Amino acid sequence: MAATAKPSRDTASEIAFLTRALKAPALRDCVERLAQRARAEDWSHEEFLAACLQREVAARDAHGAEGRIRAARFPARKALEEFDYDHQRSLKREAIAHLGTLDFVTGKENVIFLGPPGTGKTHLATGLAIRACQAGHRVAFATAAEWVTRLADAHHAGRLADELTRLGRIPLIVVDEVGYIPFEPEAANLFFQLISGRYERASVIVTSNKPFGRWGEVFGDDTVAAAMIDRLVHHAEVISLKGDSYRLRNRDLGRVPAANTQD
Repeated sequence: MAATAKPSRDTASEIAFLTRALKAPALRDCVERLAQRARAEDWSHEEFLAACLQREVAARDAHGAEGRIRAARFPARKALEEFDYDHQRSLKREAIAHLGTLDFVTGKENVIFLGPPGTGKTHLATGLAIRACQAGHRVAFATAAEWVTRLADAHHAGRLADELTRLGRIPLIVVDEVGYIPFEPEAANLFFQLISGRYERASVIVTSNKPFGRWGEVFGDDTVAAAMIDRLVHHAEVISLKGDSYRLRNRDLGRVPAANTQD
């Protein structure tokens, strides 16, 4: 008696259904291409499966990074690779390359960029933070004034401790523009609590247009400023930038003529 022929399987439809059920669109899109390569190169079943799963994991990592970047609320996207070292000659590429390994995040250490406006502090802070997002770390970005407003709102609502605890679970926060606006005593105290609470627990990137010697002016109290600096720099890389503003390069803003005086 002749054997009954097995009905042919519609594997393409099966794969489409199964990848939809698994919510794995990258896997769906790569299966046919990888199957052709597997047949041509005589891959084992295990090698083919590993290649398919690698594509899906890579796609999910990329999607997760995008979500973390959006959640961080950067004012603009700035990559470390886009930084103009020709304009900022005071900066050593090796120092930034080392920070770009993100060892400081895993080590719960800090990075502080000091320098005049327009010298690239925010660009570098953002570039490092975006790289942290891409590596799987959660990040939050805000100016010093915005952080203080956020903490003040939590304080007045009676949930400051909860907010500080929640922020403490974020591996990296960026505090931009310390020094542009002097802090009132309450604001200085709230900011100190933010920095103190992260000491040796999580990382901070700080940018400031003021050298440490003038932070007393910012916080209205030399003792508070000294205590904050002590916690920030104990485990930190401090990068000083110099020079003119990158934003004003190649612009002739004119010069105010010196007044003629007569003896």
